[in-house]
Amino acid sequence: MHHGEQTDHQTASSGSESKEQPSISLMMSAQAEQLALCRELEDIADSLPSSVNRQKCIFAAQALGPLIKMAHTYEENVFFPWLETRSIPGEDLDTTLTRLKFEHFEDECYAEELVDTLLKLGRGDQVNMEATGYMLRGFFEALRRHIAFERDHLMRAMRA
Repeated sequence: MHHGEQTDHQTASSGSESKEQPSISLMMSAQAEQLALCRELEDIADSLPSSVNRQKCIFAAQALGPLIKMAHTYEENVFFPWLETRSIPGEDLDTTLTRLKFEHFEDECYAEELVDTLLKLGRGDQVNMEATGYMLRGFFEALRRHIAFERDHLMRAMRA
């Protein structure tokens, strides 16, 4: 996160719900960081089983949890409440936001497991390489779909 964006993150972390328009640059930056991490995770998955870069695994493990948590906190405490104020009757936004919050919860749980596996890979511990490959791909593909949905369906309101 960039220094100038710290105020937005502090608002998100405080749990206070802001009705002011969220920062599109912060949203885009957070999504770009998540997509960059997805590329790193894909590189790791592609390197299995014999060409694993241990340092890359450790860096990915260290970045994964905080990055996902920060993005989700901002979305749930700033972006989603703002969207609710702009909701059109009959739009069924509540169902969509509930589903996205559940996806956030699932992603965070999945990320915790993935962090443990990446740290094991980074240490050179034994892991089931096939299961690890599926785990990595399942996570980054779901995260990419989640971001694409938000961009296609929710972030349009910020640009309007």
